[in-house]
Amino acid sequence: MRLITIPISHYCEKVRWALDYLKISYVEECHSPPFHLLVAPRFGGKTTPILITQDGIFLDSTDCLKYLDSIASVDKKLYPNQVEQKVEELEELFDEQLGVLTRLWGYSHVINDPKLVKQAWCRNVPWIERALFPVIFPKTRTLACKKFNITPESNVETGEKIKQIFEQVSNILADGRRYLVGDKLSAADITFAALAAPTIAPPEHPATRGSVDNFPVNMAKEINQFRKTPAGQFVLRLYRERNN
Repeated sequence: MRLITIPISHYCEKVRWALDYLKISYVEECHSPPFHLLVAPRFGGKTTPILITQDGIFLDSTDCLKYLDSIASVDKKLYPNQVEQKVEELEELFDEQLGVLTRLWGYSHVINDPKLVKQAWCRNVPWIERALFPVIFPKTRTLACKKFNITPESNVETGEKIKQIFEQVSNILADGRRYLVGDKLSAADITFAALAAPTIAPPEHPATRGSVDNFPVNMAKEINQFRKTPAGQFVLRLYRERNN
């Protein structure tokens, strides 16, 4: 299998995690913005992640997980039959709301710091993309700000909305359960942890592995606050257990 990604993308991390969890062999092909927009159309897509398999090409993170679930062993189903609907409901909430919010929150903190953005975008990409980063970044930054509606106030506005979703998850976990649905890791857990990762900065994240101290002061402060919540502690635990 081939997985086409933007290295830092949390939606790409969602699929990467599922592949690793199922111990499926794959090759990851990384591209930095905006070069991913040139690659995706070759496979019929508009952006990443793109999962290329012998059974077809999957262009959406949830479609990727659904496919992987179809070939997973019974004891590692991402959407267990008895709780499938609840898993799908949480996955949709995280996909449609949390992922959008954490992306905007993260970029609002770092989009004007070329050094941090280069570290995020250019890990393991082709050398020509790294070499061209200083040339394309100013234009790409402008386009990203317009596309995602990034403003100086974005981190405050989105931070409050993220806290509300974290509170929902913390309430689900309040009874002491280890996973959001059922007694095993599911697509709901993977999706929440992957899409929450920008606000938690897990040390074990395969595409970052950086220290919180490397982030802007205000961003690092908020990350530490998110980490202290039950939802944040849940994400940190899942990342510690990610490759077990």
